[in-house]
Amino acid sequence: MALQALSRTSAKTRVTPVLAALAPATPTPERLARSQFVGTHPMRVLRTVQALLHAGDISQSAADAAERWYQDYIFGYCDYKEIPPDHRPSTLTRHDSVSWQLVRGKAMARISAVQAALGLCAHQRLRMMLVDELSFRAMGAALFPALAASSAQRKIAAQCALVLEQLEALEDAARKAARAKRKERVPPSSTRP
Repeated sequence: MALQALSRTSAKTRVTPVLAALAPATPTPERLARSQFVGTHPMRVLRTVQALLHAGDISQSAADAAERWYQDYIFGYCDYKEIPPDHRPSTLTRHDSVSWQLVRGKAMARISAVQAALGLCAHQRLRMMLVDELSFRAMGAALFPALAASSAQRKIAAQCALVLEQLEALEDAARKAARAKRKERVPPSSTRP
């Protein structure tokens, strides 16, 4: 029990485990031997997005859009957020359960908007690529079982690159629309008395 210290409750004689210190969450040695990891915090498997980025098939902004989609998906469906180690919490807002669910609902709305704009097939490829962390070979075998493995792998890699570029363009258009909407709401300072 290297990570746990035992404490006894005063009312009961039951022993309850208490974390003595939080150890950094790292993959097991077996997992480290099987997979390649990128040096992010928390550590992640070298995903298909990084492979496309290193090959020059997608831009860095498309990879960033994929990361934002992944964060929204995890927050919306799994109800947690990954917080970077250098994060400084804001003292201006504190979430209660209602505001937490409102923020989670906005993340789900963004996921649904992407699915509505790009279609179910694109959503499926995003999910397989980012959430399930499948390789191109595994996605090719699942989506194109009749094709040879190398052909299916090339075909799915091209489709994934296209979907990520479309995701980037969709986010860019949404950002521009939100900026234009904010400008419409704020009256110009020259018309004020």
